Amino acid sequence: MAEGAPKTRIDKWLWHARFFKTRSLAAKQVAAGHVRLNGDKVLKPAQNVAAGDVLTFAQGRLIRVVRIEALAERRGPAPEAQALYFDMTEKQEKIPANPKFEGKGRPDKKARRALDLTRRRHTL
Repeated sequence: MAEGAPKTRIDKWLWHARFFKTRSLAAKQVAAGHVRLNGDKVLKPAQNVAAGDVLTFAQGRLIRVVRIEALAERRGPAPEAQALYFDMTEKQEKIPANPKFEGKGRPDKKARRALDLTRRRHTL
């Protein structure tokens, strides 16, 4: 049997590269059809990947596009995991969770009084 380029399972590689916390989460994302390999949907977690392949998948609110640079034997520390891929994700604007919220939290007593005064002026 001729040995070609080394390959590994896609769910295992996503877990090694620390994109998913567990391998079963990675397998669920792949099985649900949320991962693309070189532009094609992948539905089997056992799909083999090799160096040079491009993966596209959602991670939180971001759409990640990564090129596989290397394969790993184990799930190592973060710097080792970051060496496994090249991130080709374009910069995306961050959408605030609540656009009206200014990060000030609950108004204090002085702010509540000012709010009450503005409400009274508009109702009179």
